[in-house]
Amino acid sequence: MENMNIKILVVDDESRMRKLVKDFLAREGYTVLEAGDGMEAMDIFYEDKDIALVILDVMMPKMDGWQTCREIRESSKVPIIMLTARAEERDELQGFDLGVDEYISKPFSPKILVARVNAILRRTLGNAGGDVIEAGGIVVDKAAHIVRIDGKPVELSYKEFELLSYFMENQGIALSREKILNNVWNYDYFGDARTIDTHVKKLRSKLGDKGEYIRTIWGMGYKFETD
Repeated sequence: MENMNIKILVVDDESRMRKLVKDFLAREGYTVLEAGDGMEAMDIFYEDKDIALVILDVMMPKMDGWQTCREIRESSKVPIIMLTARAEERDELQGFDLGVDEYISKPFSPKILVARVNAILRRTLGNAGGDVIEAGGIVVDKAAHIVRIDGKPVELSYKEFELLSYFMENQGIALSREKILNNVWNYDYFGDARTIDTHVKKLRSKLGDKGEYIRTIWGMGYKFETD
């Protein structure tokens, strides 16, 4: 499997939780390392220089997720996914300051976790085949910056291109406008959501009948689905 050499560190004090996450990631072919608390996680992290992503639980004894995250960030930009209990959501802003890439609230669907892991690693590693994304007759070649629909090239602006790539990398996942702004525009939550709506409108019209793959989710944002 192509993900075999990609190492992911899963840090959680509940062994049942680690096993659940590990099983799902292993099924995708990832190599999974485990730690039961932040101290153990840091030992593994310093020892193993090629960890591609860290999944961190917030609530842990000895050294919690925030401290672990801070320490990792002192020496590394490795992507970090935080697992939070619902009650800790107010802490998320603190997490963004620390450079957390993604939040997943417990209880979560392991499939969603795997989809997030795949999307982040595609973005950071551009791993095999990650530079070309295909769905429903749309082909996005990120390296060459070309989009083809049923084989015909389509002219997109830089932002439309980024937006389409982001949608296609996150197929089937409901994306809030904040999340889209954050990932495509990099405004730290202060962007204007209407910017997105305008771009989506233009993008849909350029995609022709494939524009309907970008579904509107009322009151929230958008979702890219081909079926």
